[in-house]
Amino acid sequence: MLINTGGRTDTVQYYTDWLLKRFREGYVLSRNPLFPGKVTRYELTPEKVDGVIFCSKNYAPVLPRLHEITGRFNTYFFYTITAYEKDIEPGVPSVDESIRTLLNLERIAGRQRIAWRYDPVLLTKAYTVKRHFETFAYISSRLAGHIDRCVFSFVEIYRKLQFNMPELIPLAPVEMEQLACGFGRLAAEHNIPLQTCGTDADFSRYGINRSGCMTLEILGHANGVEFRNLKHRGMRHGCRCMESRDIGAYDTCINGCRYCYANRNPQKALENYRLHDPDSPLLLGRLNPGDTVQQAPQESFLKNMPPVPVQLKLF
Repeated sequence: MLINTGGRTDTVQYYTDWLLKRFREGYVLSRNPLFPGKVTRYELTPEKVDGVIFCSKNYAPVLPRLHEITGRFNTYFFYTITAYEKDIEPGVPSVDESIRTLLNLERIAGRQRIAWRYDPVLLTKAYTVKRHFETFAYISSRLAGHIDRCVFSFVEIYRKLQFNMPELIPLAPVEMEQLACGFGRLAAEHNIPLQTCGTDADFSRYGINRSGCMTLEILGHANGVEFRNLKHRGMRHGCRCMESRDIGAYDTCINGCRYCYANRNPQKALENYRLHDPDSPLLLGRLNPGDTVQQAPQESFLKNMPPVPVQLKLF
């Protein structure tokens, strides 16, 4: 199975000590966001985890000790660097600072394990198509030869986003085509493989690969291992990734990104952040008397590791 550390929150940036301790102690607990009384236990050992997937906007806090994980597990890193400044991403470092950190990450993990994410792509009066092209071109020129590929996606307009960003300009199909064409051209100029994320749209005519950010093929190639030929169910509509298990928690990221889907509001995330206990096996809070803890089945996807039946047990 695959472990995801950054789908629900920026664990790497804000919960570094907790993350490293969980891997050191060899297990983690994750509370079900829909049924809070149900908790799942995942073993964090090389025998039970085929790969650890990271996603962050700032790897600087974990770099000094990242070898504690990279030295034991197959890994892959998604690094989000966009055109947005503090008006949209208050807690995120500048583009140049992020690039410097990514280059330091490359020295530890290797370019084959790093993907640059340029998403979500959204439009306002300040962040125009032209500005996106200028920023994408600049970042591409700095990261060429230092990353495995680039992934981008267009923003999804949901109700909370309309409230948080009233200045948002809905993306019309013609603008999506224009952006995809431009990104494809710029990526090709710098020899950076480019692909979409979470969409059924086909932009292959611009040299852009279809969605599937984290496939077993990608993870295997990056780490020199071979996986079985398994169906990739994806994590949501339009996603062609291999399923993974997220060990984070919603409403805990304090980057304050205004387009964020994982926080109800920045204040709630800040309140939860203050309640975080780095010694707890849960990212947020501790076990309650009425909680039910269930051991997760952790079947290996590796080609030379046949599936092993896992018995469920309650704690």
